[in-house]
Parts: sequence; C-alpha cells; structure tokens
Amino acid sequence: QVQLVESGGGLVQAGGSLRLSCAASGSIFSINRMGWYRQAPGKQRELVAAFISSGSTNYADSVKGRFTMSRDNAKNTVYLQMNNLKPEDTAVYYCNSEVRRISGSYYPFGSWGQGTQVTVSS
Repeated sequence: QVQLVESGGGLVQAGGSLRLSCAASGSIFSINRMGWYRQAPGKQRELVAAFISSGSTNYADSVKGRFTMSRDNAKNTVYLQMNNLKPEDTAVYYCNSEVRRISGSYYPFGSWGQGTQVTVSS
C-alpha cells in the first residue's frame, strides 16, 4: 500500500500563494497517476488537479490559470503551487495515489493522505 503525507497548508490572505507537497512511499506505484483533491466544510470532495496519461495535467475549471501541479520523480513527491488564492479555495487538500479517467470523468482509486488545511482570508 502507498503512504502519502501532505504538507504546506496554512493561513494566507486572498491573493497570496502556497505550495503544497505530497510525499509518497511504500508499494510500487506511478507518480504519474497522482492527483490533488479538496474538501470544503459541508461539501463533497472534488478534484483539483491530476496527471493524465498523455503526460499533461487536468485542472478543475475553478483553479485553471492559478494552480500548477508538478512532480519530482526522484523524490516521489508531487506539488501543488497555488497562486492568487481566493476565499473559496479554503478547504482541506488531499492527494491521491491513483486517479483514473473513465468516460471523461476522473475518479480516485488509490490511497489518501491525511490532508492539509488551506485557509484563505478575505
């Protein structure tokens, strides 16, 4: 089983930036299948960004142009650079070790980390 540890969350003012990290260890897996999700209070967990098989990255419409997902294969770590943060980005952010695209939609199939809280004040 894959173990994931997220870090980098915190409190930031609107317009600010944060960089989240997700370090993976454990069973054999592909870092190229990982993704980021978030869950705001009272809302369902939603996809933020995920690597797709073509080598590119899929982003939720709400974060396009502001968030960038990247990877360091040598460190088995993925990152989420978040710029121009908005209060509506406030949520617990989770990484998942395997995100699959099925019939045009994305689903989490892998392990979850413990999450990291991001709070954006207005």
